[in-house]
Amino acid sequence: MKHVALLAVCSSACASFENEDIVIDMRVLAMAATVPDQVVEVDLENPPQPLDLLDQLVATRMCALVADPTFDRRLRYSLTLCVLNNDERCRETPQVVLADGFLDDPDITVPAPALCATIEPDGNLAGVVLKALEGDVLRGLGGVDYGVSLRVGGEGDDPDLALLAGKTLRVVPRIPDERRANTNPYLQFFDAAKDGLDPIPLPMGRCVDQTAPLELVPTQRVRLTPIEPPDARETYVVPTIDGQQQMFTESLTYQWLAAAGSYSSGSTGGPRDFSGNPAPLFSDFRAPRAEDLTGVTDIPIWIVQRDERLGAAWYESCIRVRP
Repeated sequence: MKHVALLAVCSSACASFENEDIVIDMRVLAMAATVPDQVVEVDLENPPQPLDLLDQLVATRMCALVADPTFDRRLRYSLTLCVLNNDERCRETPQVVLADGFLDDPDITVPAPALCATIEPDGNLAGVVLKALEGDVLRGLGGVDYGVSLRVGGEGDDPDLALLAGKTLRVVPRIPDERRANTNPYLQFFDAAKDGLDPIPLPMGRCVDQTAPLELVPTQRVRLTPIEPPDARETYVVPTIDGQQQMFTESLTYQWLAAAGSYSSGSTGGPRDFSGNPAPLFSDFRAPRAEDLTGVTDIPIWIVQRDERLGAAWYESCIRVRP
């Protein structure tokens, strides 16, 4: 059994099927690229050739976080480099398969398997970027978006039932001169405060990796708060339509997911309100009811951190509910 009593929790907590914060079936939770965007030097009076720009790019590592809490099985996946449409699917050719194979069970395999592929700065990338440039009235002045499409399903399942997800990446010219490439967000740790008690650091790692996860009793609440380092939110500049530039500070958001229970908010963070007050970052997790459990239950927790410039990072934890 993957997680003790999880099937009982899912079958009895019917509302969970309508709650996007609760992960019951296989789901792609996040995709992240290292690096999420790249900045290239461009002389507007002497536009460079595509191969000249390619020499400025570095390899990019693309990874995906997939959860499959109900089944013990391998997953079949593929990652494809292409231009994405609005449905995060490959729009047209060229399409380059970066990886195609099987992933051992992402929830219970030790060590944790990685669903990743590398985008090399080669002719394949050049072909996709040039395709993305077609129809761009600014000819790349505002940046060129391309992407990676993920297709994933259970081993032996009907391929037509596979999940599809996509991740956009970007190449932008260094306009203005102060423009810098984005990096993925990060944090120090998560505080966990039960019933108003003093917070303690939330133990990190999948349920299968933890020997002493945070424990709750049924219906007990714990407030989970991201603790960011002082330099977690990057400042960045963008060109404006009047030929000037404007500086912004990143607004980080947090997506809260679990295999059972509930959250007070599935998404926190974001920009300040009209009065200039920062958006709350925390979310309160509530353990399932005793009647929804059949014993000690380990509940996987996933938290996805994002910025507004294609950056993303994720964190995994576990909460043990003891009736």
